[in-house]
Amino acid sequence: MSFLPIILMFVVLYFLMIRPQMKRQKEQKAMLDALGKGDEVVTAGGIVGRVTKVTDAYVTLEIADGTEIVAQKAAVSTLLPKGTIKSL
Repeated sequence: MSFLPIILMFVVLYFLMIRPQMKRQKEQKAMLDALGKGDEVVTAGGIVGRVTKVTDAYVTLEIADGTEIVAQKAAVSTLLPKGTIKSL
């Protein structure tokens, strides 16, 4: 009976912290797997660009006309709606 509060704390910790984090990781992985040419993204460093090439581990982003950079796929943090870059 004395272990009941400790077990209850672990259950609450699982549902409030661990489970939502695992859900976010699954969503991030699905987004990275669905990444394709022409998608507009934001990297972890805050760089906004359009995807021009996708490989297994890297993406090539066009950040300005004629300016491309190569970034790790894991550095892509957000997928933007189409046309967002033009409105900036």
